[in-house]
Amino acid sequence: MAKDKKSCGDVIDEWKEFVWNPRTHEFLGRTASSWGLILLFYLVFYTCLGGVFALTMYVLLQTLDDYNPTYQDRLAIPGMMIRPRGEALEIVYSMEDTESWDIYVESLDTFLAPYDEAVQARTNVECLPDRYFLQEDSGEVRNNPKRSCQFNRSALLQCSGLEDRFYGYRDGKPCILIKLNRVIGLMPSKDGESPYITCAAKTDDSEIMGELEYFPPNGTLNLMYFPYYGKKAQVNYSQPLVAIKFLNITLNEDINVECRINADQIKLSGEERDKFAGRVSFKLRVNS
Repeated sequence: MAKDKKSCGDVIDEWKEFVWNPRTHEFLGRTASSWGLILLFYLVFYTCLGGVFALTMYVLLQTLDDYNPTYQDRLAIPGMMIRPRGEALEIVYSMEDTESWDIYVESLDTFLAPYDEAVQARTNVECLPDRYFLQEDSGEVRNNPKRSCQFNRSALLQCSGLEDRFYGYRDGKPCILIKLNRVIGLMPSKDGESPYITCAAKTDDSEIMGELEYFPPNGTLNLMYFPYYGKKAQVNYSQPLVAIKFLNITLNEDINVECRINADQIKLSGEERDKFAGRVSFKLRVNS
């Protein structure tokens, strides 16, 4: 015998009784005391959970230093990057198409603006070259804010945008700027020799790459820009730059270039997964 189907009114009445049962004084199937106990349980539970989290964060923050990272073992070898960067580290343009290289010129103008002589003279100091600019703390007394050495874009000569406002792109002799990523406390040399950057063509591109010229001479990153004490301690720090100028690049050819840092305290890994540690690779193509 088939069961009688409930009418729509019966279903509505059952829901009404579930929401509030006037006979048992239950709301959503529970009495007021039952709801009170559940709410009290969760109040205590989440209060304790929040307290444990707050205590954990407090203890953790007590172990941190606002100026120096507790661990930086993954930064033993600083990374490198180029400017202008381009998509996927590819710089491709046509000499006849002004718009194709104008974006690179604008990018370099923006990047080098903080390196103007007037800006550097206002925010940084002149340092003695060829030696570390040490500014140690006196025990718990911090020597902050720390000063930073001037790096004027004029040191990049033909790649400064001052002698040639097009950075060589209009003439098919482009300039690429290279910067070393900041690593707190890095002292790249122990023999008094400043680190330097060298670039070379990868695989069989040497002949079509042509000659390179480095600014400052020899691609040097002077010791006076080391060590770096951190963004909070050295608010006006200016990273030293090296510019490479391609003097007679072969047109209409893809050229794969790798630049690397050379210093006795920076040992580069041969593993491909560390391809940005102490070196950077990019593709350059200049079309006629």
